[in-house]
Amino acid sequence: MTVKSQYKIGKAASLAGVNIETIRYYERRNLIPEPDRMDSGYRLFSQRHVDQIRFIKRAQELGFTLSEIDDLLNLKVDEGTSCSDIKHEAEQKYQDVVSKIEDLTRIKHTLTELIDSCSGNGPKGDCPILKALEGKNETGKNLRG
Repeated sequence: MTVKSQYKIGKAASLAGVNIETIRYYERRNLIPEPDRMDSGYRLFSQRHVDQIRFIKRAQELGFTLSEIDDLLNLKVDEGTSCSDIKHEAEQKYQDVVSKIEDLTRIKHTLTELIDSCSGNGPKGDCPILKALEGKNETGKNLRG
């Protein structure tokens, strides 16, 4: 006979490497199954809960949103899910990351150009950074429409 380990929320949080509020939040989002309750009302979390919380945290570290993690968890328990279904989710996340990197690279270059265009001297009304943020060029004309 195997004894099933059950933990109160503090111990489950410690084992999963999160704080108690994180577990409560995951419960509200239905990312973890509802735990058993003691007669006293205390929730009892199993090793399955701890493992699922760790899964969620690892997925978050890879940039998955909680909604995407919910999708992954549903795929994980769905008997009809194949490895290619999971791979597809990871490929979509990869494309999102590539797109974000491209956006951040564009922003970096634009900020570099703005910083380089400003001597840091003179009145703020002549600041090329402020003019660019207002959408005006050097002559003060609006750059957009």
